[in-house]
Amino acid sequence: MIQKNKFSILISLLILYLSLANASTFEKAGFFDIKYLDKFVHFGLYFLFMGVIILEHRHLFSNTRQIIIVALIPVFFGAMLEFAQSGFTETRKADVLDIMFNTAGTATAVCLWLFYDPYYKRKKSDDNIV
Repeated sequence: MIQKNKFSILISLLILYLSLANASTFEKAGFFDIKYLDKFVHFGLYFLFMGVIILEHRHLFSNTRQIIIVALIPVFFGAMLEFAQSGFTETRKADVLDIMFNTAGTATAVCLWLFYDPYYKRKKSDDNIV
């Protein structure tokens, strides 16, 4: 099971580290002074997380309901980490906007796959014909 999910586990561990690391770690690494940059980072990380999950299990999804149910994994993972920040760190706090951007990143990855999937299946069947 770990071998099948190695990239999604790796991404989830990266997100776990970034979520629970001391906030001063990120202040030192501030290359850009962009307002709400952290929200874009949340969106991107969860887009990547869901995208990796989709790519690792793309052959198992037979309908839209299955992929939406699987999308609940990163959504709940992100929400739990936001609340863990309040309880386990002194320099971080839970933010509802972070949860919203996590969910938006996950939903965007699902929507892109749902648009791409029919093309993917058609191309795969065309390759089998030739």
